[in-house]
Amino acid sequence: MEQLHLGYALVGGLAVVLAAMSGKIRDLPFSEPLLALLLGVLAGPRVLDLIEVPDDQRSTLLLEVARILLAISLIGVALRYPVRRLRPIIRPTSLLLTAGMLGMAALSAGIAWLVLGVPLALAVLIGACVTPTDPVLASSVVTGKPAEQHLPARLRQLVSAESGTNDGLALPLVLIGIALVARESVGSAALDGLRQVAVGVAVGVVIGLLAGRVVSYALRHSDVSHGSSFVFTLVLAVAVLGVARLLDSDGVLAVFVAGLAYNLAVADDEVGPQNTIDEAVNRYVVLPLFLLLGIELPWAEWADLGWTAVVFPVAVLLLRRLPVVLVLARPLGVRLRDAVFLGWFGPIGVSAVFYLVFSEDEGVADPRLWAAGSLVVVASTVVHGVTAAPGRRLYRHAAGR
Repeated sequence: MEQLHLGYALVGGLAVVLAAMSGKIRDLPFSEPLLALLLGVLAGPRVLDLIEVPDDQRSTLLLEVARILLAISLIGVALRYPVRRLRPIIRPTSLLLTAGMLGMAALSAGIAWLVLGVPLALAVLIGACVTPTDPVLASSVVTGKPAEQHLPARLRQLVSAESGTNDGLALPLVLIGIALVARESVGSAALDGLRQVAVGVAVGVVIGLLAGRVVSYALRHSDVSHGSSFVFTLVLAVAVLGVARLLDSDGVLAVFVAGLAYNLAVADDEVGPQNTIDEAVNRYVVLPLFLLLGIELPWAEWADLGWTAVVFPVAVLLLRRLPVVLVLARPLGVRLRDAVFLGWFGPIGVSAVFYLVFSEDEGVADPRLWAAGSLVVVASTVVHGVTAAPGRRLYRHAAGR
């Protein structure tokens, strides 16, 4: 219990410091998740040994924390822009969610198979887990005043829409990978994944539209304050997640769809402070997960990987996404500098952690899964956190903004 309270103190203290620096943090070469990760490493058993999580609780704790965090983050992404303004990016987003995701999954699996020398089935699962673009880490790149000053709206919208949608759509790929590792029917796994996606979309649409109409009515009759409506969207995310899970469906996708449906159902001026979730809550609610991740890093398993522990994350960061986006640049309707930015800033974080521990929860016991996946997550958190501010400035310089 004392360790739990110490964890509260560390997260709370870090949040206070970051809140005090909130006006400057986005211009500095590090991000909130990176700082929380480093604090977790420092407090973990390998350095100060202040906090240690029992092995039998690690997967469950990480899974549920990541699930809740994704829900809160995705509702923020869905409310970031009025849905009607997203229509021009429907086609490029759809391309990234189909050909883009399949290409990234295939390249990541190939890298895992060639570099790590793991069985092809496990390589496919690793590739599926690290495919989705993380909405939490992506938010640190495309939100805030520096992003608005340096990046065009269309590029920011494209990153947001893709990172919000592909977290849930990665589920069928992950289920197929789990089936390959467990030597079960791939066809059944694919159908189950599609069913979960379909039910999740239906749940999100119904609850989101209903919630939006209720809030619109309440706001018009002065029955609810804007501050309460802000809290309402957070509670909505948790409620949708619970309903979706009770129906054995894709809860992550359901939350994002619910946010979009809610956004569509209310007038632009009635969204009010909900669209500040990224700037207010999302910047700090991410801290517990990355603190926990820093505590739970598998140092011994990384050492067992030898030289591949360096080559693998570097290869994934360079080859998983950038080549795919460059090939798709023309169909996406983006210029070269936009394609380079979009191809580089596709961070791997909370969604990957979620699918890695989800796979373990589904019975995948190979320790190389967590070792390889967590290695990529840490590398992405560090590299994308350090390059976010310089990357925005380089983009502005290249665009002459």
